[in-house]
Amino acid sequence: MKNRTFYKVKKLFVIMLLFSFSACQDGNKPKSKFHAIAYTSLPSGVATIYKRNAESKFNIESTNMKGGYLAWSPDGKKLAFYHKYDDKKTWSIHTMNVDGTNWKRLTFAKNKWDYGPEWSPDGKKIVFAREFKDSTGIVHPEIWIMNADGSEQTQIKSLQGGSPFFTPDGRIVFSAEFKGKKSEICIAHIDGSHIVQLTDNQSDDWHPDVSPDGKHIAFMSNRDGNFEVYVMNIDGSNQKRLTNDSADTWYPSWSPDGSKLIYSIKTGKERKDRDIFIMNKDGSSVEKIISNGSQAAWLK
Repeated sequence: MKNRTFYKVKKLFVIMLLFSFSACQDGNKPKSKFHAIAYTSLPSGVATIYKRNAESKFNIESTNMKGGYLAWSPDGKKLAFYHKYDDKKTWSIHTMNVDGTNWKRLTFAKNKWDYGPEWSPDGKKIVFAREFKDSTGIVHPEIWIMNADGSEQTQIKSLQGGSPFFTPDGRIVFSAEFKGKKSEICIAHIDGSHIVQLTDNQSDDWHPDVSPDGKHIAFMSNRDGNFEVYVMNIDGSNQKRLTNDSADTWYPSWSPDGSKLIYSIKTGKERKDRDIFIMNKDGSSVEKIISNGSQAAWLK
């Protein structure tokens, strides 16, 4: 009798263990390749969301708010973006809910161009780029950081450049501006220390986007003529070109599982239109997914 009870308990324990292992395996599955993409709809300039519904069909939802350089908050509930004022002389950072409600202006610097907002991994901070012309006409590129509600705005003085992007471990990747050279991709600590230059050539390397696992950076570069999408390891090694088009290719963004990239490209007979494409992370299986859109960002 005791042996029978023991084997029943043992059998129950094994079943529970297998169930727990299965649940852990399910929890470790990569996120869906398609979840939601925010982009700027053209020519209206309205911030728009492209997402899959329960029936695996894709819907386009307008926020009815104009905005560019869209960035998702880590919880997927908010978008940060820039909006223009003063006859486009002032650009300011804003946030809003994904349905367009609770629209809030965060920066107010007149005659300065604030753009490229990006949320910290914990959602508590927003880093952004700022440019302005001095009295002699020289453009000054700066990188700033603030709380997600717009408070405590602080310039990271050692970082001069644009397109800041957070790594999963809280560092900042950005397009650095060097005197006498074009833009290079660099990485630094959040306080601006430990700056490491990742690219080194006489071209413009812009818009770095870090893969969800923190191991790779996608970026755009005109090192081979026009702008194309490239990828490299987080330390700058193994730089590879992914796209090959006669028109400029812009704004790469990683999928949640890191297997794909989206980007925008000028299309049409006169290359005046701009559409959003998707490809595998090795540059294969290119497909157009959105017409008349730009500056697309994938919800991670």
